[in-house]
Amino acid sequence: MHRGMGDAACEFNPEVDGFGDQKMKGRSWDLSVLIRAGRAVLLGRQPVLSIEITRECPLRCPGCYAFEPGHLGKAGPLRQLSDLQGEALVSGVLELVNRFRPVHVSIVGGEPLVRYRELNILLPQLSGLGVEVQFVTSAVLPIPTSWRELPNLHLAVSVDGLQPEHDRRRAPATYERILKHIAGHRLNVHCTITRQLLKPPGYLEEFAAFWSEREEIRKIWFSLYTPQEGERSEERLTPQDRVKAVEELSRLRARFKKIDLPQGALESYLRPPASPEECIFAQTTLCVSADLATRITPCQFGGNPVCTECGCMVSAGLVAIGRHKVAGLIRVSDIYSFSRRLGEQLGVDGRTAA
Repeated sequence: MHRGMGDAACEFNPEVDGFGDQKMKGRSWDLSVLIRAGRAVLLGRQPVLSIEITRECPLRCPGCYAFEPGHLGKAGPLRQLSDLQGEALVSGVLELVNRFRPVHVSIVGGEPLVRYRELNILLPQLSGLGVEVQFVTSAVLPIPTSWRELPNLHLAVSVDGLQPEHDRRRAPATYERILKHIAGHRLNVHCTITRQLLKPPGYLEEFAAFWSEREEIRKIWFSLYTPQEGERSEERLTPQDRVKAVEELSRLRARFKKIDLPQGALESYLRPPASPEECIFAQTTLCVSADLATRITPCQFGGNPVCTECGCMVSAGLVAIGRHKVAGLIRVSDIYSFSRRLGEQLGVDGRTAA
């Protein structure tokens, strides 16, 4: 399971240079998709659907929010939740898509490749519906070659730093397996920055250099570690760590063109939304767990995340967009809030999972 994306990371990816110069052509979110997303908000729906498609994962990664005891609240730990397989899983996901009509679906886990048989049936159907799909994996298993032909599928591989550190934390999803399983694909690589990764001088630069040289990699994404309330862990960043990370990433994005972190998003890491109610990503994303019924709240992290220390790349990108003023007068976030309230008043509310 990935850490810190929402993944993701990733899951809702309007790419913005600065505070509003949108560059959409050829990306996972083009202008037509953004228009459809805005229409969904106006109709009281959430345009993004994130699905933990399975509770199963062969990894035991430190810091993985999905398997924290409080991730699903009263529903219990993810590993104890019932999940679906076979035709029940395929039909269940399609039913969710037909009910909520998202413009973007994020498939996470657990490790979603565990359900590759079902996904071989499901992904072409989602592509046929015109739904953009982001698929986040550890690449512990082979990625089917047939998926290369799906135009609406966007692959992202989660990596925990350079090989020595990654292999210790992520075995059996080692660098050797990742490089073997991504061969021939075009995808993005994502890394969540923890305190350990900031300690060695030049570590992030070495990471960016390694993955920039891989022809399979389209973009390199970085999130910051997002803790839960009361957490005391080695992963948690201090305020000084966050400043250091932003400064380092600002420098690296100028050198490595594959690093996809607009400056506005980086600045938003230092001023994240104070609550889920202020987070555009949390408000536009319906997150459902492996039984396809349990809602994950208040956002994809579940539990009780520290919003003032949020490091979600997608949330930061949308914050940057939200703070941009249209024609120098009205913030995008205000337009969104108005549209959402209007949609709710119209009585068309698609925000309940079960």
